[in-house]
Amino acid sequence: MSRSTASQTMPTPGRWSLPVRRLGGLVVGAAYDVGGMTVLLLRVLRRLLPPRFDGVELVRHLYLMGVGSVGIVSATALFTGALMVLQAAPIVARFNADALVGWGAGFTTLRELGPLLIALMFNGRVGANNTAELGTMVVTSQVDALRALAIDPLAYLVVPRVLAIVTMIFVLTVIGDVVAMGGAAVAAWLLLGVRPVLFMESVTATLGPADLVHGLLKSLVFGLMIATTSCHFGLSVRGGAPGVGRAVNAAVVAAATGVFVADYLLTFILP
Repeated sequence: MSRSTASQTMPTPGRWSLPVRRLGGLVVGAAYDVGGMTVLLLRVLRRLLPPRFDGVELVRHLYLMGVGSVGIVSATALFTGALMVLQAAPIVARFNADALVGWGAGFTTLRELGPLLIALMFNGRVGANNTAELGTMVVTSQVDALRALAIDPLAYLVVPRVLAIVTMIFVLTVIGDVVAMGGAAVAAWLLLGVRPVLFMESVTATLGPADLVHGLLKSLVFGLMIATTSCHFGLSVRGGAPGVGRAVNAAVVAAATGVFVADYLLTFILP
């Protein structure tokens, strides 16, 4: 058989083979990361029952992650509350619905936008930094050095970071809710002439503790998502300094995607 005849009889890959291979690689990679994060979370929970972690590291990360994020979270919450009033201003003015301004701003901010935007800002600041720190420790063999000294890296490095992230995003969401409602009240006063007393009466008359708890429960899930994702990608770094950069990028994107997916699911589950 000649070469030309053999080339005609050999099967050639279709035009969809390359996209299918790429899609398969993405699915396998996503499954690997989800499985890795699940295993990491189970290992962290195992070290919490009974508690086995470094208390000094926990306090240090509580300060670094929480206090350092108050400014950016407060600014985000302030403009979020004011933006809700700004969006509702034309409708309120048209229908003279001053009594509903507090409900509209509070319902959207407390249940949805407040926890979501705070989680995204927290992920960009704390999640990325946490991934970079752990990744740098991995590529410089500091994690291996801890094992050589008979120190559990998860108990010393990961568990305090997970607890600090989950705790501080909850606290920051409470602070953000207060700041957002204050910004909404000021915006309603300046834009619509709605007095702050009337605004707060609208909030307390139409919203209940369940609306606040709804958003706070979401913040706990978001914090756990950010903590698990950033630690997983940080500990999985390969390839030196360029690998750290790729891990930070992947961690931020994965955590943001997970936050949106979790928000969608929790909206159905929570009352």
